[in-house]
Amino acid sequence: MKLNGTMLNTLPNKISLNGWSIDEIGDDHIYTGVETPLRPDAFELSDDEKIEKIEFHFREIMEILGLDLTDESLTGTPNRVAKMYVQEIFSGLNPKNKPKIALFNNKYNYKQMLVEKDITLFSNCEHHFVPIYGKAHIAYYSSGKVIGLSKLNRIVQYFSQRPQVQERLTEQIAQELKEILETESVAVIIDAKHMCVSTRGIKDTMSSTITSFYGGKFSNDSTKNEFLEYLNMK
Repeated sequence: MKLNGTMLNTLPNKISLNGWSIDEIGDDHIYTGVETPLRPDAFELSDDEKIEKIEFHFREIMEILGLDLTDESLTGTPNRVAKMYVQEIFSGLNPKNKPKIALFNNKYNYKQMLVEKDITLFSNCEHHFVPIYGKAHIAYYSSGKVIGLSKLNRIVQYFSQRPQVQERLTEQIAQELKEILETESVAVIIDAKHMCVSTRGIKDTMSSTITSFYGGKFSNDSTKNEFLEYLNMK
């Protein structure tokens, strides 16, 4: 059996990937690369077709769980979940939903660090499909162009709206900003809570996870510390 071209070793009730069991992969938040793993045919179905198929299969899941789908409260749930998956919380999988970004000349000749902090972040863990939520903080130095502030939020939102691992999400946001702004001097910090940690497994409700990316000028300790001071995180 193969997963993304990698051979899986299969045993009764067990699957392993390069020596790791599937349970270990999920609990230890392993991820396989910066790119979100997608099949080549990921977008052959229309959104409406995907909603129809997800609705059918989610109804099957609910029935297997023993829920009575004739109950008024549950009847519409499969359709609601299907539309939520395709149109909302996983809409960032589809490149057509990528935000349109316009750059502007840095007419004010602003050469200092620009920081946008406390960007609200909602995503979903790709190992258990439960929420990740927290804040993203972004900074960059202009290379001659600037980006509208709201577009920073939209970039975070776009990459968040897919099954994610926080390390990958941090890298994807940073790489997108580097490409758009044509600068290496980009910093990204994400501080988030994972429901797969707080509501299952260890059930730790107090911990959060912090991931970071520092490029260009932010590789310098004094610049990095200035950024962290703005965030009150030093």
